[in-house]
Amino acid sequence: QVQVVESGGGLVQPGGSLRLDCVASGNAFNIYSMGWYRQAPGKQRELVATISIGGQTKYADFVKERFIISRANGKKVVNLQMNSLKPEDTAVYYCMLGTLKRDYWGQGTQVTVSS
Repeated sequence: QVQVVESGGGLVQPGGSLRLDCVASGNAFNIYSMGWYRQAPGKQRELVATISIGGQTKYADFVKERFIISRANGKKVVNLQMNSLKPEDTAVYYCMLGTLKRDYWGQGTQVTVSS
């Protein structure tokens, strides 16, 4: 059974930084990507950033040059360094492990940007 667990969310002031961590465990085969999505109240879940098994990254336009996604080689671990946070970044952030068979999701971690 595959489990995906996020950590690192919290409350931060505008302009501050947070780092989110995600660890997946269990037998997941044919992994092609890991990434982060977010969902704000009343809005649909949206892509934040993904990183392929080959290291290629993809970012949403609203986080470019502010967020950095990274992955530990050979491990099912992905991190998201979030800088210059804005109130509109407030959301539940979800980690995703993508395999050829299906995607696996974590329970999410709350990020609140407020003064």
